[in-house]
Amino acid sequence: MIPRIGPAPDATRRYVLRPGAYVILPLGQHVLLTVQHGQTADIQLPGGGIDPGESLLQALHREVIEETGWRIAYPRRLGAFRRFAYMPEYEKWAEKLCHVFVARPVRQISEPTEPDHGTIVLSPSEAVETLGNDGDRLFVSNYFR
Repeated sequence: MIPRIGPAPDATRRYVLRPGAYVILPLGQHVLLTVQHGQTADIQLPGGGIDPGESLLQALHREVIEETGWRIAYPRRLGAFRRFAYMPEYEKWAEKLCHVFVARPVRQISEPTEPDHGTIVLSPSEAVETLGNDGDRLFVSNYFR
């Protein structure tokens, strides 16, 4: 069974399953992360939902390029977690099934193409303090331990 990390689901809401692929990108003694700008800046692991017809790894590579502009190599799956959250861009509540990988960032080929996205490089301890959800924090903390 895949563990839930974060708040329990609200029994009065209907959640749509949203599987996704996310990645820890070590850069030396630091980690490359995504910043999603909105009303506040949300720092997160690069990644996102799997589109229809996509494999987990295809989604991972696509999302990393869209959100960071970087190509990656040697992705290795670390595990998965579930979390329940509102997705304002889709106006729905989702049960996010987050598959977490680690990969080597090879080179930046462009700026992020996803609107309102940028990158930030932080130390592992800074990342754990600022990542936007408990699951991302747990996986980064465990990886750099």
